[in-house]
Amino acid sequence: MRQLIVTAFVSLDGVMEAPGGEPGYRNSGWTMQSVEFDPAAYEIKGREQQEAEILLFGRTSYEAFAPVWPTIDDFAHMNTLPRYVVSTTLETDDDGWPATILRSLDDVARLKDTDGGPILVQGSATLGASLADAGLVDRYHLLVFPVLLGVGKRLFSSADKDMERLTLVEHAVYGNGVQKQVFDVVHAD
Repeated sequence: MRQLIVTAFVSLDGVMEAPGGEPGYRNSGWTMQSVEFDPAAYEIKGREQQEAEILLFGRTSYEAFAPVWPTIDDFAHMNTLPRYVVSTTLETDDDGWPATILRSLDDVARLKDTDGGPILVQGSATLGASLADAGLVDRYHLLVFPVLLGVGKRLFSSADKDMERLTLVEHAVYGNGVQKQVFDVVHAD
């Protein structure tokens, strides 16, 4: 069974919307505006690129990444990985950055049940929350920025559900105040 990892840039109050400058959000680009750049804080992103075997996106994030990522040399390896998009509305994938379309969380569960390395979910706030609510997330890779954004798409849903335990397996604090937090989800047997 593959490990499903949700990775996110997140504010201290849980907002993950538009960290890199995506249009339409009033605090767009908050990761670059809130702290001084420290390359050490992004070591985990390079590790993710080397360890992931599958990329999984929601429709909105896929449509944002598809025209950009193929042109960025830093993502050369990630551009070779199989990509999947969970969407009930996407009709076809982008010809320049093809992906397999999954129609349900059951399809994700079947993908997760195959042999191989990690499935990495980047961005995709709605998908990430749905995967968490369905009990499909195994690990979180979080870069927590010392900023409060108030409104915005959040990492976790507000669903009324049973408590879920996490185990902190890796952490670091960087000179710019960013915290790396890696949590494994404790799945009930």
